[in-house]
Amino acid sequence: MTTPQGARARARMEVTTAIKDEARRQLAAEGAAKLSLRAVARELGMVSSALYRYFPSRDDLLTALIIDAYDSLGDAAETAHAAVAGAAPARRWVVVCEAVRGWALAHPHEYALIYGSPVPGYAAPDTTIPPAARVALVLIGILREAFERRGLARTPVPAELAPEARRMSDELMPGLPPEVAVAMAAAWAQLFGLVGFELFGQFKGVVEERDRFFRHAAAQLAHGVGLVFP
Repeated sequence: MTTPQGARARARMEVTTAIKDEARRQLAAEGAAKLSLRAVARELGMVSSALYRYFPSRDDLLTALIIDAYDSLGDAAETAHAAVAGAAPARRWVVVCEAVRGWALAHPHEYALIYGSPVPGYAAPDTTIPPAARVALVLIGILREAFERRGLARTPVPAELAPEARRMSDELMPGLPPEVAVAMAAAWAQLFGLVGFELFGQFKGVVEERDRFFRHAAAQLAHGVGLVFP
């Protein structure tokens, strides 16, 4: 038998899901900057005061959407990695990168929310950090395993960058040499630069064979962080 508390929790979950689905529709139609709680409430046939019981402000709703997007992207990366768990590190790296691109192409508006232009007046809270780190942690895990088992090719960093390289290694990527931490940070930026260029139309008239191009580019990123293909 369903308890009253269970029924209320299920009803709240259903309304929360409906609110977020409508907010995503508005993101696709108008962009994050124009997201409005009043507009969401109106489309759902709710009064604004009722919606505020679920999301007290626009920023709370944006945060929920951002966390959902990061978690969905993280799920895609982790699932892709698990599917090739026995492959060589460089191959797993490319597969994860391709999963990031595949998710972005399937969810362009959610990708734009987390990796597009900042939303005016919105500052993401710390609760977005763990889900945002999931893809990076998969890639860092590949590097750490490769380093521990067979080593990584390493490119020395300039002396003036050495303190920052050590900080990045100690604080963000423990277990990886400082020069690898620097290479990983650069590869991370390049990965999302590649995806963003494609998604936002910057490759139009430049890259036509985009699947093959991206796979090659991801392999180049793997080389850049010290992974060597067998």
